[in-house]
Amino acid sequence: MKQSEFLTRLAPREDELRWLYMELYNSEADYDAFLAMLRAMYDARKPALRKMDAQRQASPEWYRGSNIVGMQLYVDAFAGNLQGVRKKLDYLTESGVNYLHLMPLLASPRGRSDGGYAVSDFRTVQPELGTMEDLAALTADCHRRGIAVCLDFVMNHTSEDHEWAKRARAGDSAYQARYFFYENWDEPNEYEKTVPQVFPTTAPGNFSWCEEAGKVVMTTFYPFQWDLNYRNPQVFRDMTENMLFLCNRGVDVIRLDAVPYIWKQLGTNCRNLPQVHTLLRILRLACETVCPGVLLLGEVVMEPSKVAPYFGSPEKPECHLLYNVTTMASTWHTVATKDTRLLRHQLAQTFALPHSHTFLNYLRCHDDIGWGLDYGFLAQFGVGEISHKRFLNDYLTGKWQGSPARGETYNDDPRLGDARLCGTTASLCGVEAARYERDEAKLDWALRLDAMLHAYMFSQSGIPVLYSGDEVLRENDYTYHDDPEKCEDSRWLHRGKMDWGAAEKRTDASSPEGRQFAALRHLETLRAAHRVFDGAADVWLPETGDNAVLAIGRYFEGEKLLALFNFAETERTVALHEDGAFCDLLTGEPADVARVTIPSGGFVWLLCDFGEAKA
Repeated sequence: MKQSEFLTRLAPREDELRWLYMELYNSEADYDAFLAMLRAMYDARKPALRKMDAQRQASPEWYRGSNIVGMQLYVDAFAGNLQGVRKKLDYLTESGVNYLHLMPLLASPRGRSDGGYAVSDFRTVQPELGTMEDLAALTADCHRRGIAVCLDFVMNHTSEDHEWAKRARAGDSAYQARYFFYENWDEPNEYEKTVPQVFPTTAPGNFSWCEEAGKVVMTTFYPFQWDLNYRNPQVFRDMTENMLFLCNRGVDVIRLDAVPYIWKQLGTNCRNLPQVHTLLRILRLACETVCPGVLLLGEVVMEPSKVAPYFGSPEKPECHLLYNVTTMASTWHTVATKDTRLLRHQLAQTFALPHSHTFLNYLRCHDDIGWGLDYGFLAQFGVGEISHKRFLNDYLTGKWQGSPARGETYNDDPRLGDARLCGTTASLCGVEAARYERDEAKLDWALRLDAMLHAYMFSQSGIPVLYSGDEVLRENDYTYHDDPEKCEDSRWLHRGKMDWGAAEKRTDASSPEGRQFAALRHLETLRAAHRVFDGAADVWLPETGDNAVLAIGRYFEGEKLLALFNFAETERTVALHEDGAFCDLLTGEPADVARVTIPSGGFVWLLCDFGEAKA
């Protein structure tokens, strides 16, 4: 009798899976229950999804090509609900999008959800957004168009309204064991000595008092988000099952939210502990067995040295994808300072990583910009951490004289000067201010800077991800100030509704929206057409001799690209020492790399084809 596909996939992985599982839980019964759950989720996977698994197994590098373009959006802000998103798929296709990240849409309590990150039911869609059947229908439509769908999976905690939490509050000890409950503050106070606070001003401390249970409960993020106890094997089994349930609804990419936090140990900072990587490796093995077409995306908002380990090793990989968060923050530092030295330093670390490490690159996302920069590197230029954070926030909120940027701070801690920043790409680039002032020269510069930043994002290896509306210059939405449920959280500044009136102008070449849309589509088309943008390309940082100009070099299969980005407010001319006959990739005109002129806030892509492409 032919061995089942499940057992065929499991066989080469089972020794490692058992070893890792037993290392954490040391229970044969729990391990057998975990395997039985995996088999049940495999059996529940639909034939169409199994077919896609096989196709992706045959092309395991499918997500590393230069043709992938992502977009991140809130379902309600973009199109009202999941059915509305289905009706807008033509627009997404027209925008060149084939990787769609739907922001949190699972059931969560109104007003106590942290933007959907306090989940009360992992198997139910928020009612106003639709149903789980609507989600499955949307993913099926996306697959027919070649669009992969990403969804957030909140691993670290549940809402206090989750069924497990309700039973824990009612005194059920089995469910209290799924969280971290304490009879008094003695052990929580010991944790507080070594565990940093995530939101020291809006949600200080890592524990909260649960009046109903008469106990203290761990709440690392907000009091309404209860940390799960992954020392409990039933928690890990049930959460893995919840994740695979979403995969079986057609989700292609699981974004593992706050993954560095999921293992807690007294006497540590409860971040990046070895057991986190063990859990991640088990999840990777589980997906490879049940749904090998699914990718794991780790949300690790930390410096590069702490991010890269979440890829695992070539022999024992963990996440397929990670966010390039430090590059994003360093980019906006460069917009404010006009000095590329920190950005070069940070990119050099990223470019030195193996080609197999695939990052998601982005300019803006749903979250704030945290200034977790390399202040040790900046210190050699006389830059102090607190004063520099204040300068960046002053510049990017428009308080700095002459700044065109319009943003707002978030979670401002006046004691530490550690505020974060909010705002859309267009508003931070100066589009909003220029339109308000009706200054065409300023608007032209802001549009050029916006396009340059996107070209810079497209010049990096990995998957570029647009934030919904960036393609048509969506500006800040200040209406959140009037909403009692949102007014205390300035991140809603850049989470406003999609401006479909602006989107209608995307075909009007005379409008700013049309200029932006056409510029991004041109970049996407060129990127998809040239092998030099492939994730396997060699990437380096040519010297420009000008701290305001960043150069990125790429080489792959006979094509060499020199991409230059001018962050200064004046035109710059630089000389590069590179062999070959180059042309301007955007115009096709010959280019002399010994003398390259870049407009203020602009860029050039120079290509040399050595004619060495592989057959």
